[in-house]
Amino acid sequence: MLDPTLISELDSVPDFDRFATVDEVHGSLIRLADDHPGVASLRRIGTSRLGDPLLCLTVGDGPRHAVVAAGPHPNEPIGGLTVAHLAGRLCADAELRRTTGYTWHIVGCLDPDGTRLNEGWFAGPFTKAHYGRHFYRPAVDEQVEWTFPFSYKRAYFDRVMPETLALMRLIDDTRPAFLTTLHNGETGGVFYYLNRPEPELQAVLKALPGRYGVPLHAGEPEHPSVKQLEQAFYLAPSMENAYDYIEALGQDPTEHISGAASDSYIKKYGTLGLTAEVPYWTDATAGDTTPTGRVYRDLVLAQAADLRATFSVLDETLSAAAGDLVTGSPFIRASRSFIPMLAGMAATGESRAAAPENDRPATVAELSSCRDLLHSVRLRFGGMLLRALEGELAVGNGTPAIRTRARALSETYAKWCAEAESGASEETIPIRHLVAIQYGGILAGARQAARSSPAAGRA
Repeated sequence: MLDPTLISELDSVPDFDRFATVDEVHGSLIRLADDHPGVASLRRIGTSRLGDPLLCLTVGDGPRHAVVAAGPHPNEPIGGLTVAHLAGRLCADAELRRTTGYTWHIVGCLDPDGTRLNEGWFAGPFTKAHYGRHFYRPAVDEQVEWTFPFSYKRAYFDRVMPETLALMRLIDDTRPAFLTTLHNGETGGVFYYLNRPEPELQAVLKALPGRYGVPLHAGEPEHPSVKQLEQAFYLAPSMENAYDYIEALGQDPTEHISGAASDSYIKKYGTLGLTAEVPYWTDATAGDTTPTGRVYRDLVLAQAADLRATFSVLDETLSAAAGDLVTGSPFIRASRSFIPMLAGMAATGESRAAAPENDRPATVAELSSCRDLLHSVRLRFGGMLLRALEGELAVGNGTPAIRTRARALSETYAKWCAEAESGASEETIPIRHLVAIQYGGILAGARQAARSSPAAGRA
């Protein structure tokens, strides 16, 4: 399903031995603008909360507009390399610019502040333990991708961040036919979000990972409210659907819902939205739909119990140290956001387990994705809480409670890391393959959007 032209472009992706820092991505865009006057131009579309510029390189002069933005979540750095490669190819190849038929707007990093807090793992070693100890993801209401305006029933969100506002302005200015914010997952297989079914595009996207030996995801969706189009393809998450799902379980949706995402914001322009979720690590079980001897309902309940136990460890640690914390660091804010979310995830699992459709055999992929989720939340959120406590110690706030809790959590975290890596069959995917899958998805998505959308100029 991959045509020769696309294959040729995939083969243009070079080898990489590390992920690019914010400064490296920005440097590559600046050089391209300097080296290709008349073809590319650089502009500042906004400013991060800590004062970093948000840079956008515009390439070409086609009748349609495409927005490609890296770094919507700062722990997902594949996109930095992808946008640098896309921009370089467009600047160097007039035929590629002509055949795509777009004016391209390429954003180097939507969250430079948060990305800098992840750069400790960008050069490896690419182990789960090293990743988790240098991991950072902002509190939900501080994430670019989840702070678009949202109003539904009792939920209302308008605390739009400067970085989100910059992306909103770019979308409004260009009214793009195609938009992709570049995300990636952690483990398992590749999966995609689309804001509308596109069978032709899905066929191409389905073939991309297999070229690099990466399976399509066949396990659990990221949230049970997400609607599946086919294996590894989902409709972009809707906060309205999530609200209704949580409400139907008897929980308070306003405790779990913040803002909307870019997929919702682009609806008014008829834009095709694509998100490719590409993992760092994978194994064959991610795409294995073979039934097991485990009942799916029991799997959901067991996962809920594990999530609740993880919540208890982290919540007790944070609560014991809370009265002594003085820094208000991003790690503290993130911990206060995500740790209660673990209890909410456990409650959702407990509530949905009894549904009649869950009285069936679980698949190998479902067992795999449930296991991976547990390891992920332990290493992510445990690692951030450790960084929060260590930050307090680093500024001299070594109260007995903080010292004691940091030491105890460090010991527990070491056990969690050992469990995550014990007997693991995952392979670390070469970075070149990750970039190629994202790059191929961008080109295929833009081509599909051009087929289904009339040419449009700026607003």
